[in-house]
Amino acid sequence: MPTAIPKIPQLTVNEIFLSVQGESTWAGLRCVFVRLTACDLRCSYCDTTYAFSEGKRRPLAEVVAEALAFDCPLVEVTGGEPLLQPAALPLMTALCDAGRTVLLETSGAHDISRVDPRVHRIMDLKTPGSGECARNLWANIDHLTPRDEVKFVIGSREDYEWSREQVRKFDLPRRVNAVLFSPVFDRIEPVEIVNWILEDKLDVRFQLQLHKFIWDPRQRGV
Repeated sequence: MPTAIPKIPQLTVNEIFLSVQGESTWAGLRCVFVRLTACDLRCSYCDTTYAFSEGKRRPLAEVVAEALAFDCPLVEVTGGEPLLQPAALPLMTALCDAGRTVLLETSGAHDISRVDPRVHRIMDLKTPGSGECARNLWANIDHLTPRDEVKFVIGSREDYEWSREQVRKFDLPRRVNAVLFSPVFDRIEPVEIVNWILEDKLDVRFQLQLHKFIWDPRQRGV
């Protein structure tokens, strides 16, 4: 019987680049971004639609080597939706094994329980205005830890009130490292969300997407 040839793990990669982290509690730090191709959601405010299909198949080892070559201590695996690709899991483990601090940006529509526990998971809960609220995988809440962060992207008062309800219902500030409220760029004035947070005394962190103020909001690779 012929010996089976082992398959070499591969990833479809949209881009790998060095920039500063634009969001989360890691904002402002140098960071390598590994953007994987494909997403099964179609959020109304998506700013990376080019990652839906653009990408190249590459061996896992090659992707790890390129990310490490930047000699940067912080790496984020993003997309698209990284967890659509099975090889994203060993990718994150390999980066952790290499001594990197690894962040995962994920939609929250896919199981996060199998992600290496060393990874800091930044998980969206999709608001009504995204058009994908029904895709939230609520079982993920039970897998969140103090290493993780939960992000709400808010484009309206309805989005804010829905987000506030989830924060209180699941006691998220006590469950995770940070709860992030982020405005949809060019859809809502940031001051509106800030005023609502202050009025409600919410224990959340307001954030802006720094990269959209440093560079042109449509620019890739930043």
